[in-house]
Amino acid sequence: MIKLTSEMYRKEIAPALKEKFGWSNVNQVPVIKKVTLNVGLGKGLKDSRFTDAVEATLTRIAGQKPVKTLAKKSIATFKIRQGMPVGMIVTLRGKRMWAFIDKLNKVAFPRVRDFRGIGESAIDKAGNFSYGFREQLAFPEVGADEAEIPHGVQVTITTTCRTQKEGLALFTALGFPFAKKDGKNNK
Repeated sequence: MIKLTSEMYRKEIAPALKEKFGWSNVNQVPVIKKVTLNVGLGKGLKDSRFTDAVEATLTRIAGQKPVKTLAKKSIATFKIRQGMPVGMIVTLRGKRMWAFIDKLNKVAFPRVRDFRGIGESAIDKAGNFSYGFREQLAFPEVGADEAEIPHGVQVTITTTCRTQKEGLALFTALGFPFAKKDGKNNK
């Protein structure tokens, strides 16, 4: 099994994308800037156990400690006060980013129940990828017996792509399992 690295991207994927789109300069080829993992604390705002469990899970998945995102203003309807933690976020760059993308393709997506491929709608108009996991169990660092409180994880991969078509070509070249357009299974 070949491990995805920045060197592999520069030597194999970037030249193929440059040729496919007919770019004259290698600097026109889109690159991945960062990977962001995000978890909202909506159902466990008052429960410190839930917050601690989310922090431990994100630390195991990403390999670094998450940062708490705080509410910017009070919202009485949702019983949120200004300065309350409402989510947790981890930003990955460099070697950890490439290792996470490799793990996402080869381990996390195959472990998702009833997975039939990623829909093209996961890539926005700017070519960035965003996918939400319903449970953290798709990641190998989290065992079923350790996950006492299930929660979702939102994964966002930010790129320098200019269009959705460039983003789709980049993520396909990186090995992301997109759903086939056959009329039956189109997501």
